[in-house]
Amino acid sequence: MKYDKHIFICVNERPDSSPKGDCSQVGGKEIRMRFVELINEHRLKGKVRANKSGCLDACEVGPSIVIYPLGVWYTNFKLSDVDEIFESSILNDNIVKRLVSDYKTWQKIDRIRKKDYII
Repeated sequence: MKYDKHIFICVNERPDSSPKGDCSQVGGKEIRMRFVELINEHRLKGKVRANKSGCLDACEVGPSIVIYPLGVWYTNFKLSDVDEIFESSILNDNIVKRLVSDYKTWQKIDRIRKKDYII
């Protein structure tokens, strides 16, 4: 495996009229840049990668990221949470429980989608 950790950050863009929204409009690009800064600050370049990602299919509750190999998803967080996510999930193999996506997150997305399709 080339990288010890891989962070995929959604920077998907949609038209303003899209009911799904998009992660770019809620800080996806800035979030990615903060992860890149932290990787460099901690001298982890070549060990940890912060990739731009297209849609991770959770834009309704964006911004969205997934971190491998942990397989942990974070949605609906702020740029100010990135340092905590980095320290917990990248440096210490833990999760930030208050920010991690769980079964309720996916249920919420399903409810939002069903409501949008009924209209």
